Amino acid sequence: MKKGIFAVYKPVGMTSYDVIRRIKKEFPGEKIGHGGTLDPLAEGVLVVGVGREATRSLHDVLKGTDKVYEAEIELGRTSETDDSEGPIVNSYAGEPVTEKAVKSILQQFVGVIEQVPPRYSAIKINGQSAYKRARRGEEFVIEPKTITIHSIDLLEYSYPVVKIRVKSASGVYIRSLARDIGKKLGTGAYMKALKRTAVGEFGLEDALSMV
Repeated sequence: MKKGIFAVYKPVGMTSYDVIRRIKKEFPGEKIGHGGTLDPLAEGVLVVGVGREATRSLHDVLKGTDKVYEAEIELGRTSETDDSEGPIVNSYAGEPVTEKAVKSILQQFVGVIEQVPPRYSAIKINGQSAYKRARRGEEFVIEPKTITIHSIDLLEYSYPVVKIRVKSASGVYIRSLARDIGKKLGTGAYMKALKRTAVGEFGLEDALSMV
């Protein structure tokens, strides 16, 4: 590693700040930042800036960049957190939906759409993170936000698991996308696994291992 802007591969189980802490050990005293947080259960490309100049320019470098994700979605079950952290409950006892139906529903989410962020997210509600309010059992409303999804490709389908590739602008919650796909299909769904494969020009082939 050297100072500048580069990509690392964040493994499952680490927070994005865990990555920063580890890099700080190699660059004591340097200013370090990252762009585009990945949840602990997600893995993949995390772009970091090492050094004051790199950290300052990180926002400009990543501004307007698209992101690419590969997600595994489980149909027929829902999660309070919209992902595998749960708790997860069975929500559907009907017949498996067809691949044709899945493909049709996926395309309904391509374009400029409205999306409600997850209740368990860092989005601020009256100055406080939604996930903190959710953990306290508070009732609150999260307003939908306008997002852009460029494409969704079905990679694999074997009920109840749907694997997709999503290319989107910044600000998209893949957990919310999984939840909403399940609602449209009438089965319920949650995001079982997530890998970010690209952030702008930074791809998996560019990402340094944290191991």
